[in-house]
Amino acid sequence: MTAAESPTSAPAPAAAAPATRLVVLQHLEPEGPGLFAQEAAERGWPVQVVRLDRGEALPRLEAADLLLVLGGPMGVGDLGDPAYPWLEGEVDLLRQALAAGQPLIGVCLGAQLLALAAGGTAVPLQVGEPARPLREVGYGAITWHGDPTTDPWLRGLQASELVLHWHGDRCVLPADAELLASSLHCREQAFRIGRRAVGLQFHVELEPRQLERWLEHDRAYVVEALGADGVDRIRADAGRWGARVAQQGRRLVGNLFDQLTAEPGPNGVPQSRRR
Repeated sequence: MTAAESPTSAPAPAAAAPATRLVVLQHLEPEGPGLFAQEAAERGWPVQVVRLDRGEALPRLEAADLLLVLGGPMGVGDLGDPAYPWLEGEVDLLRQALAAGQPLIGVCLGAQLLALAAGGTAVPLQVGEPARPLREVGYGAITWHGDPTTDPWLRGLQASELVLHWHGDRCVLPADAELLASSLHCREQAFRIGRRAVGLQFHVELEPRQLERWLEHDRAYVVEALGADGVDRIRADAGRWGARVAQQGRRLVGNLFDQLTAEPGPNGVPQSRRR
């Protein structure tokens, strides 16, 4: 009997699942990965940030990568605009990721591009009769359509949560999308495509210390949306609610990472491969 055949030989160790890498597509200097990068670092995940606005090439994704597409001032209507030459390639990358079952999260612009890649689109947000354009900017509530007490995607959250809004468009979802959350003025605040792709119209990623940079960079946009005192109002609201919003945002980010990177267990129930 050879050593390899010996009943006392230890079995070969199973190959470890590859570690997750967070791949970030960023479109604007102030809008970085924020709380997503914090959560990834805590898990020991490497983070690669690709600055498309600086001409950096779209990434080549590996099977274990989680793709995060951030926000920006451009939109679906800017496809084909030479000022944003990467947009069409970015949508193609999202289509490929969806087809491959790649875990991905889209935030604001990223959610709108995800909706487009999945067969929907994005249009200006309008409210009222007759309809008029609206920019949803500042702190406001969203309501989850699931039950946070039983839904692992929403673990630790309340049925309604305050979030930071900063947009003037809304997603038109494809038929197979699952609506996850809505606000008073925008129905499509969060949605899921299958089990591996989530869109968030609101900004869960913002760290409280980043807010001042946003206000400085987007002062004109805020004033147009909220009036001359809009910047001061957001600052005051951040003093009241910013820490709580960030705390709950971090919980949501953790839940998304857990669920999007989960692997099927023995009975087909997803099990996290957190590492």
